[in-house]
Amino acid sequence: MKENEIELGTGMGNIRFGYSMDQVKDLMGDPEEIEESDEEDEFEHTAWNYWQSGYSFFFDREDDYRLSCIQTENPDVVLFGKRIFDLSGKELKELLAQNGITDYETEKLETGETRLSYEREMIDLYLENDQLLAVNFGVFINDDLEVQWPDEK
Repeated sequence: MKENEIELGTGMGNIRFGYSMDQVKDLMGDPEEIEESDEEDEFEHTAWNYWQSGYSFFFDREDDYRLSCIQTENPDVVLFGKRIFDLSGKELKELLAQNGITDYETEKLETGETRLSYEREMIDLYLENDQLLAVNFGVFINDDLEVQWPDEK
């Protein structure tokens, strides 16, 4: 398993959704910045930012601060065997479609970026000028809005 490989619903590399802050710290070291969510945010969370390596880890308060989401701008990230930051928007959609992921919504953001959201697979891709800027992916949630934590390794 490569350290930069995204496994949808499970995590990335050897970091799995559901990990405690201590487990993430054991693997990543201390974060460069810690952010607390604002009161108007949809869910209360703590974000750990690792700017040097291009990762942010989100710990959801409602889930006892377990890792529930990862955002990355790391160009070496791999999804389904491909370095996704090397792909255009069309190629990204094709890659996901080849892996049975076809249902998405597109939204143009006020910042000028376009967000492709694959809600069932809990992945958002942020593009500008057809270039991937960031990818955000999280633990799966079922139709009853229950978090589907991956099995412990």
